[in-house]
Amino acid sequence: MGRTFIIAEAGVNHNGSLDLALRLVDAAASAGVDAVKFQTFRADRLVTRTVPTAAYQQQSGSAGRTQFELLHRLELSEAEHRVIAARCRERNVQFLSTPFDEQSLDFLAGKLKVPALKISSGDLTNAPLLLRAAMTGLPIYLSTGMSTLGEIEQALMVLAFGYLHGRTALPTASALRQAYASEEGQSLLRERVVLLHCTTEYPCPYDEVNLRAMRTLNETFGLPVGISDHTEGIVVPIAAVAMGASVIEKHFTLDRNLPGPDHRASIEPEELVQMVRTIRQTEQALGRGLKFPTPSEAKNREVVRKGLVTTRPVRRGERFTTDNLAIKRGGGAEPILYWDFLGRVAERDYEADEPVTS
Repeated sequence: MGRTFIIAEAGVNHNGSLDLALRLVDAAASAGVDAVKFQTFRADRLVTRTVPTAAYQQQSGSAGRTQFELLHRLELSEAEHRVIAARCRERNVQFLSTPFDEQSLDFLAGKLKVPALKISSGDLTNAPLLLRAAMTGLPIYLSTGMSTLGEIEQALMVLAFGYLHGRTALPTASALRQAYASEEGQSLLRERVVLLHCTTEYPCPYDEVNLRAMRTLNETFGLPVGISDHTEGIVVPIAAVAMGASVIEKHFTLDRNLPGPDHRASIEPEELVQMVRTIRQTEQALGRGLKFPTPSEAKNREVVRKGLVTTRPVRRGERFTTDNLAIKRGGGAEPILYWDFLGRVAERDYEADEPVTS
């Protein structure tokens, strides 16, 4: 198994503060993650001005406000994005962000030169945004919360078409299917797309995580899989790694008690440190899948494994029987030979409790 790619999801937990965003980068880098991910949007391009907040957003103190009012306060300017990306480079951690509109996507891919794009579960059915993302040629982490297998397949059709044709062809339904069915389209998807299993609830109940769905995604689409996790604690990411997740995305915050929509469903820095450490330990423990004595076991074989010994003195010419032959640690011949020795004539004298080798 390869090394799990760990994304610390800062999201909007900066509360609109550049200083807090930079502190989030520092905390994530110190924890040893591979990437820190934010969210790039303009509220007026993301939501209407009247759509109400979601239930989990209302629990964070946003009751009575619209999503527009909430999200407008959480925007980061292009200049602030550049400062955050620079801090990520200083701390040797990847800067990633989720674009929620085509202009934001173009900014991330064209100006900030991000190494990959993350598409949120809410945009899995946003075909024009998916097409634009694939046209960049960048790898894509695609979250699959709230979706069916059919919807995921449609999204992959768009991505395959975008990777193959970009602006050179019209994405008709027939053209999308052909791109997805082609060997080259499938090859590009395998090279560039990771499907992230996700349950879109904050925090997510454990009985709705459905980790086995990761395997379903992998078996159905033949793509690498991971998880974008919204549960409390770090149990689910660890279990996901044990089940083969190649990417882990986890929300984190400096303080779960801060106001804001995602803090409550996030882990704090010390938990992030523990999560990264435990994931790396889990990777080591998974091994290569071959069954063989390990180097550290070699020294124990001689003192733990059993062999044939005499239970009393046995003289040369006497036959071995069930009364004078036993199996103990520190013995001689392997126990599988016990029945072969029964009735055999001793070739020399043996004292009691002496290993029998011939």
